[in-house]
Amino acid sequence: MPSITIGLEDFLKFKEFFYRKTGILFEETKRYFVDKRLIERIEANNLGSFREYFTMLRFQASGKEFQTLTNLMTVNETYFFREAYQFDCLVNSLLNEVVKNKARGDTIKIWSIPSSSGEEPYSIAIYLLEKWAKIDDYEVEILSSDIDTEILQAAQKGIYSSHSVRNLPSNYLLKYFENTKPGFWQINKDLRESVEFSRINLMNTAETRKFRNIDVVFCRNLLIYFDDISRRMAAETFFDALNPGGFMCLGHSETMSRISNLFSLRKFPESMVYQKPLKG
Repeated sequence: MPSITIGLEDFLKFKEFFYRKTGILFEETKRYFVDKRLIERIEANNLGSFREYFTMLRFQASGKEFQTLTNLMTVNETYFFREAYQFDCLVNSLLNEVVKNKARGDTIKIWSIPSSSGEEPYSIAIYLLEKWAKIDDYEVEILSSDIDTEILQAAQKGIYSSHSVRNLPSNYLLKYFENTKPGFWQINKDLRESVEFSRINLMNTAETRKFRNIDVVFCRNLLIYFDDISRRMAAETFFDALNPGGFMCLGHSETMSRISNLFSLRKFPESMVYQKPLKG
């Protein structure tokens, strides 16, 4: 079989298709990365050209190949307690404001997206258990979503390398993890069951509509992969999902002010976050 190549026209055609489906926009600088993964999937399906593969990608009824390719195209690199100052802000400032509008025993919903391999939602769970004094006074639901089905399966298993848990205090590691084999740690069953994982495409309103009455959203280092239009759509999705007065945490290099005027900037001692205005 002759070697498969991806021409510029092919790249541009795929780039526009993938953007429409996911909101993720690949710049020219990502071409080598994109071409390499396309060629991998063309060969895996025993096809001879980009044209054949692209036809299958668009018209396959099950959508299985598109999901496989999406899993390959999305980047998943994170670790426990990443940008921990925002978790400090959550337990020291944000939740104290959230509970002003709740009665004892009410539900608090925290949404982490993208879940990646689970380090962020599990970090939130550990922070709540260790550092939020009111944890027993409320029903806390931690939701976590990603477009990548394989990474979600990894998150649900909760097995991590020593590199991934390097920022955890040793007592937390012993308390919440099991040393399954040398160099790897599995988060305990109670914490694995405390997070509800789900696949979601942020650009699909039918899938995002189920996320409502959220109190805090963590969406860190995702919007950098979107263009301005997709970012605005994402901002509107989060706005609709949040309760009035709810909070949104972005990555340190991201800013909502350049995306949407729906949110107000709030400055807390630990971090700056964005808030959905209270009604009235």
